[in-house]
Amino acid sequence: MKLKCVIFDFDGTLFDSMYLWDTVAESYVRSRGKEPKPTVREEVRTLSLLQAAEHLKKEYDLAETPEEIMAGIDRIIEHFYRDEVQPKPGVVPFLKELRAKGVDVCIATATDRYLIESALRRCGIENLFDAIFTCSEVGHGKDEPVIFRRAMEHFGAQRGSTVVFEDAIHAIETAKKDGFTVAAVFDESEKRQDEVRALADCYITSFEQLEQFWAMTAAD
Repeated sequence: MKLKCVIFDFDGTLFDSMYLWDTVAESYVRSRGKEPKPTVREEVRTLSLLQAAEHLKKEYDLAETPEEIMAGIDRIIEHFYRDEVQPKPGVVPFLKELRAKGVDVCIATATDRYLIESALRRCGIENLFDAIFTCSEVGHGKDEPVIFRRAMEHFGAQRGSTVVFEDAIHAIETAKKDGFTVAAVFDESEKRQDEVRALADCYITSFEQLEQFWAMTAAD
């Protein structure tokens, strides 16, 4: 394929950040002097932020209102993106190589723009991306292909010249069903690795080992 456009997910794909989302409820509970139950991750995994705040207030008898709990969780998340999160090994050289080849590079993420931009600025790599697309701004989650289409169309690319990098099975399924070529990136937060490997066009365990990706994009 003649590669024109690469669309990267952020959390779990480019950056090693998924553990924050798995542990933020625990971190907040501990910040209030309580010990979280071993089941707290699963209890809040599918809840909205407001629902999670209400659950934590009731479960741990917290003095804060749900709104104050949400604000506290937001502060933990903001601190992480502003001061801690790092790209996965090999990501920065790969991005530079794509740019050197004239490939358009963007991010398509469910995370808020200001968090992504703060992480990119701190790491000094904001100039390696041509655009950022967020689910909230597009108005659709990754259970629909709208964000991938929007990114591709922004660069005037076609599906045959575009690769989507994702770590999560639901996003991989969405992109594949819509006809995109998908490079799956291993992240330990995604437990369905056999399905990920079977569904994707190539499977990347490390950005320091990209032979399969380059072979795929070199093929006619």
